[in-house]
Order: sequence, then structure tokens, then C-alpha cells
Amino acid sequence: MGEGQRRGGLDRRATFPFLYLPPLLWLGFFFIVPLILMLAFSFRADMKGDLFAAFMPTLKQYASLFATGSYWRLLGISASMAFGVACAAVVLSYPIAYFLAFRAGDRAGFYLVLLLVPFWTSYLLRVMAWKIMLGTEGVINSFLIYVGLIQEPLGALLYSRTAVIITLIYVWIPFATLPILAALQRITPDLFEAAADLGAPPLRQFTRIALPLSMPGILAAFFMVFIPTIGEYVTPLLVGGSRGSMYGNIIQDFFTKAANWPFGSAMSMVMLAATLILVAVATRLIKFRDLLQ
Repeated sequence: MGEGQRRGGLDRRATFPFLYLPPLLWLGFFFIVPLILMLAFSFRADMKGDLFAAFMPTLKQYASLFATGSYWRLLGISASMAFGVACAAVVLSYPIAYFLAFRAGDRAGFYLVLLLVPFWTSYLLRVMAWKIMLGTEGVINSFLIYVGLIQEPLGALLYSRTAVIITLIYVWIPFATLPILAALQRITPDLFEAAADLGAPPLRQFTRIALPLSMPGILAAFFMVFIPTIGEYVTPLLVGGSRGSMYGNIIQDFFTKAANWPFGSAMSMVMLAATLILVAVATRLIKFRDLLQ
């Protein structure tokens, strides 16, 4: 090995810390430290005294949480809603990703920009748009009355868990499309040509080539939607009302209205633990590749 090669290797190793230390420090300060603080708050008995003063750790908040069944039922409902939203978002985004990867051709970039256009607008504006559409005088009710399917506006469309699910599916479809698209773009088109030469019909090509090879993207899209949705509170607050509340709304109330940070922190830690357990179990037990072979 020449002197120049050794010097180049040393230079790369010397500069590597400058590349990973800034994002590592950023992640630690704005993500890990807040989690540690929230975990510490969950062991406080109350909010008396200074926030960062020494206190006697207690399991009072967790005991109260485990003794209240309504919180656990709401966590289960939120997990079920998040699972349904994630499944629907993946199913609806897969055809979009497939079209962009294999059918759009030279116009794929243009269509991808159109897919990302909602990102250019505020999240709140997109949610409020669905609030207008689902209202008693909104687009959906007006259309159903116009075609004669209903005589009076459907009040159940807005301020319900149905409205929350519909809105969240719409919000997450562009996000779910991207990892699936990335997985599909790694599939070599020659595989489809070889399968066609061997007599495989299009459906057989899809189930034996595209779907198994894109499964990592599907799993990534599912968890990317499921994990943040289970703690969602903005969308239920705007379009769900009291009938569409999720677990995250109760946490928000304890941090804001009730000013009970210890109990809100305990609820957050329980939700985080439940989410991590569900993700760990799913990734270890669900063998999608084995099921499709």
C-alpha cells in the first residue's frame, strides 16, 4: 500500500467523527434527553417544588394508571385505529408506488412531484380541509343529497373515529408510498421479462416477484405510519371531537389542562413501551417472506 493510500485512509478516519458527531449530538439533545426527563417525571408523586429539584421516586402514577381500565381501553382503541390506518395506507399507496416504478416511464419524476405537493402545505390546513368536506354542509353530504342517496346530512361523518381514520389515511398515503417506491425501484425489470418468457401471467409475476421483493418497503411503510399514529392527537382534536378522542389526546390534556405532568409522563412511557413491544413482536414473529413463498 502506497503512502498516498495510507494517508487517504487516515484522512477519512480523521474526518469521520466530524460527520457523525453533529447529528449524534442533535439526536441526543432533542430526542434522548427529553425522553429521559419524561421518564424521570413519571416517577414524581406530584408537581410540588421545583421541576428539577431532587425528589423521592415513587410508582404512584403507574399504580394509578394500571388501576384505571378506561385508559387501557383507550390505548387499545388507539392501537386498533393505528393498525387500520397503517394497513389502509399501505394498500392504497402500493398501486401508486407500483405505477411510479414500472408504468410511469419518463414522467415518473413529474408524478412524484405531484405526490409530494401536499407536503408543501400545512398539515393543519390539510386536516381542516377534511373537516370542511366531512361537515353537515360539506362536499360529501352535499353530493349524497344531490344524487338522492340521503335526505338529510349525515352527522356521523364528522366528529367521530371514522372521520379520524379517513383523515389519517389521506395524510399518510404520500409518506407510505416513498419506502415502497424505493423497494420497487431496486427490482430489476429483467426478472419480469424472464418470468414472462417462462409463461408466468402478470398476476403470477406480481405475487412471486414484485410483492416478495418489495416486502421490506411495505414493512417500513407500515411501521412508519403505525408508530406515530398510535399517539396522534392533532387530527382527533380537529375532526374527531369528544367521540373521536385517542390516547394522545388524554396525554395532551394531562400536560396542558390538568397540569399533571407526572401522570402524563407515565401515560407516555406506557404508550412508548407498548409500541416498542408491538413492533418487536411483529418484526420477530411475522415472516412475510415465508408466507409468500
